[in-house]
Amino acid sequence: MSLKDHLYDLRHRLGLALLFIALGAIFGFIWWEVRFFGLPDLGDIVVQPYCGIPETQRLTQEGRGCQLLQTKPFEVFMIRLKVGAGAGMALTAPLWLYQLWRFISPGLYAKERRIAVVFVACASVLFVAGATLAFYVVPQGLAVLVGFGDDQFITALTAGEYVSFVLALLLIFGVSFELPLIVVMLNQVGVVSYEKLNKWRRGIVFALFIFAAIATPGTDPISMVALAVALVLLFEVAIQIARVHDKRVARRRKAEGLDDIPDDVAAPFDYTPSAVEEPSPDPVPTPDPVPEAPGRVRYDDVT
Repeated sequence: MSLKDHLYDLRHRLGLALLFIALGAIFGFIWWEVRFFGLPDLGDIVVQPYCGIPETQRLTQEGRGCQLLQTKPFEVFMIRLKVGAGAGMALTAPLWLYQLWRFISPGLYAKERRIAVVFVACASVLFVAGATLAFYVVPQGLAVLVGFGDDQFITALTAGEYVSFVLALLLIFGVSFELPLIVVMLNQVGVVSYEKLNKWRRGIVFALFIFAAIATPGTDPISMVALAVALVLLFEVAIQIARVHDKRVARRRKAEGLDDIPDDVAAPFDYTPSAVEEPSPDPVPTPDPVPEAPGRVRYDDVT
């Protein structure tokens, strides 16, 4: 394909991806107050962590249940639109990610495609796992934060600040869960070895706790400790995967005899270049005969 064709294909793929995202946003906007297949609506799912705060510590109207506070005109509409768009992107992720994959995959080899598929699948699972953990950590974190006031204060969170806090926590947990996967990929390509990871284990654990303390948007210790402990466990799994991979590579090198070769001797590779088929020459076109001028005498007529 020419550069122009690639740009046309990119425009086509991006258009389809944006269409799927827009359809997902419309579905998420409707899902905010409509229950599908007996499942809770999106509004109840978003407010559920806030409702985990004890009733004695949050503002509650008699007979109205758990509610957030609106302080600006159209604040609820914008929150509903933002949350619906985020939920729609998550639900339609396989569709619009497939369009991006269709644009990238023709430039990859078969092995690279398999590695990319495994990487994307593991990254998606880790992101969902991190977001799920954050969703269950939010009520405990909010309970700790509002508990410092005892009976002298009552909590009435505004809808905008609460939703922004929850979405930021979900995003940070989901992205943070990708860090161990990056370590595994770096080990697979030979950038980081198991020996270095094992040597740096204590420093990595310390750095993960510092990262969790800085990355979490809240000041509660619950979310910080939960993120740090989860990352430490995932990094330990990544280190063990690196150990198995390095052992496999060492056995393969020993079987091929690559470790017994001195440094000043070339490796036993076949350096013979492969034959290249020469293209067949194009036939030389025969020129068209020049038309004779009228009244011109030919040589054959004279002879």
